Amino acid sequence: MRSAERPNSLAVVSVAALLPLSIGCYLLAAIVGLFLLADDFGPALLVPLWIVHGVLLALLIRKLGAKESSTYTALFIVITSLMSVYVATMARDDLTLQQRGEKVTATVVTKWRDPAEGRKARDYNYALDRQNGTRVPGPAMKTPSDRYDIGQKVTVLEDPRGELRPRTPGQADATGEVIGSGAFALAALGAVGWMTWRASDAARRRDDRKPSAGMRTVYKAVTGNHTTRDEQEESLREALRTYPADRRGYIKVQPEDYPDLTQHRAARIGWEAGLRAEATGNRGSWRFKETVIEEVPHD
Repeated sequence: MRSAERPNSLAVVSVAALLPLSIGCYLLAAIVGLFLLADDFGPALLVPLWIVHGVLLALLIRKLGAKESSTYTALFIVITSLMSVYVATMARDDLTLQQRGEKVTATVVTKWRDPAEGRKARDYNYALDRQNGTRVPGPAMKTPSDRYDIGQKVTVLEDPRGELRPRTPGQADATGEVIGSGAFALAALGAVGWMTWRASDAARRRDDRKPSAGMRTVYKAVTGNHTTRDEQEESLREALRTYPADRRGYIKVQPEDYPDLTQHRAARIGWEAGLRAEATGNRGSWRFKETVIEEVPHD
């Protein structure tokens, strides 16, 4: 019998490991895809794509089993994915300028600041001329602070195509952006790993607050609670019918009063009574209400 059970258990483990791996691969593919689309399409297309990305992540993460934090984790992953794409786009411009840019010595002929827009930082812009008097192609060079004066000479990398801003060799160093983009992507993948751990058997046993058989025996002996499982279920139904709601509209019960019931089973009993079990912010209690923030799945 044991030899027959082992392949089944291995199959369950392999399937369980396949889902987080698939989510991780999807996440990396989404980051790369949105990165490739960033330059060619504007917010009208990218914003809906990011929203769809967030919804898909929330649905996939919920399938891991740790539903209590799935929405917040999906939001965190979307934000870190967005930051990874944004920083990677900055790195791409710097790398492109390093590859095809030409180093020239230019002279600052005009400088101005960005117009005031609320609390947005006002960068400095510099129009540059080559030594032969021709204008350096592309948009004006931009710096966050006033670094150059009119007539000052500066060595820059210019884009022969005129698509990228000229930048000094130090400004065009993409090392920091590459590391930052990778760090944000790793943070997103780490969140998937954390939710996988949350959905592990040990985490589910902890969240269900289901004590072991030995602990239930000790608890019943100490408290004198010798009720059966059926009696506890009936007691919970009575509590949900008669207990008053708190100021937020929740009916609150203590799981210690129902040592043989899991939170999932309690959620089922609440569902039969027209209530839903709250999965977040319980602080050691079980809370029930007609509408909740995050519902506990019931048996």
